[in-house]
Amino acid sequence: MSEFEGLFLVEPAGKYTKHLLRIKKVIAWEKTPYQEVAFVELEGFGRALIIDNFIQSTEGDEYIYHELLVHPAMTIHPNPEKVLIIGGGEGATLREVLKHSTVKRAVMVDIDREVVEFSKKYLEVMHRGSFNDPRAEVLIMDGLKYVEETSERGFDVVILDLTDPYAGPAAKPLYSVEFYRKVKNIMREGSVLVTQAGSSYFYPEEYLYVRDNLRRVFKYTGEYWTWIPSFAVNVNFIIASDAYNPWDVNPEEFDERLNKRGVKNLYVNGARFKGLLLAGVLYPRHLIPR
Repeated sequence: MSEFEGLFLVEPAGKYTKHLLRIKKVIAWEKTPYQEVAFVELEGFGRALIIDNFIQSTEGDEYIYHELLVHPAMTIHPNPEKVLIIGGGEGATLREVLKHSTVKRAVMVDIDREVVEFSKKYLEVMHRGSFNDPRAEVLIMDGLKYVEETSERGFDVVILDLTDPYAGPAAKPLYSVEFYRKVKNIMREGSVLVTQAGSSYFYPEEYLYVRDNLRRVFKYTGEYWTWIPSFAVNVNFIIASDAYNPWDVNPEEFDERLNKRGVKNLYVNGARFKGLLLAGVLYPRHLIPR
């Protein structure tokens, strides 16, 4: 654990901007068959997971992303017992799912074994023991292949914690109509899906590709977003369901469900989620420079 002076991460924050962060300490680094993984301490954000020079999560603000990805979909469903997570190698999405006392089984599928093992070893600050929960099952395989080949059925909630839709050709199939239809085939009637959807401001075409594909597969969709400080971009999320319209959520009922399930959050509650849904609708996409 050596100290480094003058070591910085230069990360694209959009097509035309870059984000500069000072690395105070490199704690661990590995090269896997799929990607380069680092665990570092960032000035202003604390300990952080970096993959291929892109921040995935930081100690300072990861709860914003993970709470927003998980709890609206989990809470909209009245009794989520069986949950599928695709991606989320650091275990923080799994951590948030397992907060819900209704959950009997959570299946997490990630393609990179080394990232999962790296996370178990170094990122307790993020997974907080979720990998060891008896309700959790971690499978190492391609999420697309899992959806195509699994005999599992009856998931109440599916959470897609994937690489961004603009990350490259390999990412696009995971946001396609065909993929969403295959995922729907392994979901229970009356289920809910949620995906992170990139950044509607910096990558509007890719965002609308995701949203429009979900609208072709599911009856109801709800869009919401927030600013993630360590990412230096707005991050979008989309909920989809044939049974539950996100706009029908009552903030008081939302909070009551969280309380009954023993869920304690730092960021997400019913009023905030309702407000972010409204922000998602009002977002001025027609003003975005192209």
